[in-house]
Amino acid sequence: MRIHFIAIGGAAMHNLAMAVASKHGYVVTGSDDEIFDPALTHLREAGLLPDEMGWHPERITPDIDAIILGMHAREDNPELVRARELGIKIYSFPEYLYEQTKDKIRIVVGGSHGKTTTTSMILYVLNRLGIEADYMVGAQIEGFERMVRLSDTAKYAVFEGDEYLTSPLDLRSKFLWYHPHYAILTGIAWDHINVFPTFPQYVDTFRKFVHTIEDTFIYYEGDENLRMLAAEAPKNLKCVPYKEYTGEVEMQVFGKHNMQNLQAAMLACHCIGVKPEDFYREISTFTGASNRLEKICETETSVAYKDFAHSPSKLKATVNAVRERYPDKQLVAAMELHTFSSLMAEFLPQYKGCMAQADKAFVYFNPKVIEHKRLTPITAEEVKQAFGTANVEVFTDSEQLQEKLRSLEYKNTALLMMSSGTFDGVNINQFAKELLSNG
Repeated sequence: MRIHFIAIGGAAMHNLAMAVASKHGYVVTGSDDEIFDPALTHLREAGLLPDEMGWHPERITPDIDAIILGMHAREDNPELVRARELGIKIYSFPEYLYEQTKDKIRIVVGGSHGKTTTTSMILYVLNRLGIEADYMVGAQIEGFERMVRLSDTAKYAVFEGDEYLTSPLDLRSKFLWYHPHYAILTGIAWDHINVFPTFPQYVDTFRKFVHTIEDTFIYYEGDENLRMLAAEAPKNLKCVPYKEYTGEVEMQVFGKHNMQNLQAAMLACHCIGVKPEDFYREISTFTGASNRLEKICETETSVAYKDFAHSPSKLKATVNAVRERYPDKQLVAAMELHTFSSLMAEFLPQYKGCMAQADKAFVYFNPKVIEHKRLTPITAEEVKQAFGTANVEVFTDSEQLQEKLRSLEYKNTALLMMSSGTFDGVNINQFAKELLSNG
């Protein structure tokens, strides 16, 4: 079976390519116009890195059994055009995941926040209990070699369910492909404004997802929109609400949002026969998924974390979690506006109060990124007004932000660095260690 990946360098795509290549009888090739680390190194080590960058339609030949199309590719991509001319079967990323797992029992975790951590919790416990599962998750987990696994032997498949678009040819949400037997929704907080320009449109894609669930819908009962979707759900669908875990087992992860994630993961595992007491015993050693409230360094008096948080709901939950964990420490929080939604003027008001619990709060954005994304320019003053609290200082120059952070005293401090980017090339782990040394 010969499979060709168009736009192989994406975070999910390159992991899927490696998973497919590891299956017996599969030959994988791929292309992209640019590939960066960690995908570059991963693909090179797996022997899957294209020998040259760019699109090469002459390499799309009739002996290719299927094309897997990444979101990074455009509809007029030369290789895609050639594949369609030849009548080669074209799959999107989620469509192919479903194709490979359609005979398995599928668990899918969706929601505007917490889905990576919740998926990771499920997989961590199943792995500890020796229960084999295929999976797709958006972060590296302790004990797992890759972010995607496909096998001929696993009975279960666990997917992180993304509401973003499927592919340039399919403008539906990715998670609508998976048809889970058991599904979790952690919460709905408006995101991806470039795709869902109104909140009702955003809610509606989750409504459609609920109608694809085959057996059980697990939802956070503190979210009024999820309660509404549960009330509207098909009569034959089991709807199971959850709150946060408040038991006596001591956990490595912290924060109300993580205790909610943990309870959702327990219920999903229970659906496939895992006893709650076994779940809680194993999850007690879970330290988190990479880049999700991940501790990166610590001194005698201070500690630093990094987090993928960028949307308002994630940002607020993360800041509040660190504040609750370290009530007696100075909390210094820095975040980067990096995604389409976060850089759109009409979306900025969603950030009101998100960093209120920090003693010192810094927000960074690069005007060149806004220009590259072809968005309407925003100003530092507009961003400060949107966040709405006096503790927020806004920077548009990464070097100036770094100098400001270096000027602070870090004795008895909790430092929190949050971004889906890198603050324009900052090695966050090294930088945090440098800052904490000033304490």
